[in-house]
Amino acid sequence: MNDDQLLRYSRHIMLEEIGIEGQQRILAARVLIVGAGGLGAPAALFLASAGVGRITLVDDDVVDLTNLQRQIAHTTARIGQAKVDSCASAMLAINPEVVVERLRERVTRESLAPLVQAADVVLDCSDNYATRHAINAACVAARKPLVAGSAIRLDAQIAVYDLRNADAPCYACLFSPHAALEEEACATLGVFAPLVGIIGSMQAAEALKLIASFGQTLSARLLMLDGRSMRWTEVALAREPGCSVCAGR
Repeated sequence: MNDDQLLRYSRHIMLEEIGIEGQQRILAARVLIVGAGGLGAPAALFLASAGVGRITLVDDDVVDLTNLQRQIAHTTARIGQAKVDSCASAMLAINPEVVVERLRERVTRESLAPLVQAADVVLDCSDNYATRHAINAACVAARKPLVAGSAIRLDAQIAVYDLRNADAPCYACLFSPHAALEEEACATLGVFAPLVGIIGSMQAAEALKLIASFGQTLSARLLMLDGRSMRWTEVALAREPGCSVCAGR
């Protein structure tokens, strides 16, 4: 690291759990973020500020006035701009050293495979069930750790599926891809603005812990937050032997 980097990341370097070696791992890391909205925006900003070397943003949407209530990387001036471009502008304004790859597209199982393979950690900041399962399947195939978050109305959840470990559950162990669930969207049900900031920031924290290899992650643990009372509930997760996605892992 040069002098400017030593100064910029000094508060991380001071931490015994991170130090010089941990920060160097962060600088060398590649992170994939699917979704540049409520969850992806704070996650991307914190990962950029922490110095993650290369961050790939994937989102096919554009900034809308209704997004600005909670999607903190975007601004009024950037309404109509692609979310990946708007979010990248905010990230680079904080840390111009970060390389931000922008993909304005909706991910598919086929397009996800090379993106996940190239990443050290994957963040699922998407907003629909099909995409979540596509991301999970790609992470299972590539054995890459997945940090998944979601928030709707006043409820939120976050978990880590560390698929590098043979006994770790995947997302489909908990939420069956064959379940006939009714999609819930912020556009129809609403969402409490700070809630996505809480979960997105936690996703960034878990990603950094995975990259720098310290602390206890949320692997095999699901945290659920009730925003009405700000009470957390933790559920231990176990691998499902008959899981249709990861049983052959």
